[in-house]
Amino acid sequence: MLSFFDSKNKKLVKKWKKEHENLVIIGQKVIAEYVKNNESEAKRQLKKFVDLAMDHLTSEDIEFYKLLNDPARKDARTEQLVEEFQQSFKDTKTTLMKFLAKYVRPDVPLDDEFFDTFNEIMEILAKRIKFEDENLYFRMSLS
Repeated sequence: MLSFFDSKNKKLVKKWKKEHENLVIIGQKVIAEYVKNNESEAKRQLKKFVDLAMDHLTSEDIEFYKLLNDPARKDARTEQLVEEFQQSFKDTKTTLMKFLAKYVRPDVPLDDEFFDTFNEIMEILAKRIKFEDENLYFRMSLS
C-alpha cells in the first residue's frame, strides 16, 4: 500500500528496474536457445527482447523529456544526469535498434555474427544498467 504514495519518479524507477531485470533474463534465453541450435525459440525470445527494449527506451525518452520540462520534478544534478545519459546513449541506442531490427526479421538467420554481437550487447547492457541504477535512477528515486 505504501507504493501507492510513492512519487512518480520512484514508481518509474521501480518499473524501469524491473524491465532491466526482464531484459537480462530474456537476453540470456536468446543466448541459451541459440547455443541449443533452437533458432525458432531464440527468434521468439529475441522478438520479446526487442519489444521490451523498444517499450523501455520509449518510456525513458518520454519521461526524461517530461522531467526536464517540469521544475517540480527535477533539480540541477538530476537534469545533468539525464542529459549525460541521453548524450552518451544516443548513438549506441541507434546501433542497437538497427542490429535488433535486422535479426528479428524472419528471413534473417541467427548466425555467428549475431551470436558474437548479441553477447557484446548483453555485456554493454549490464554495464549500462549498473550505471543507470547507481546514478540516474538512484538520483531520481530521491525526488
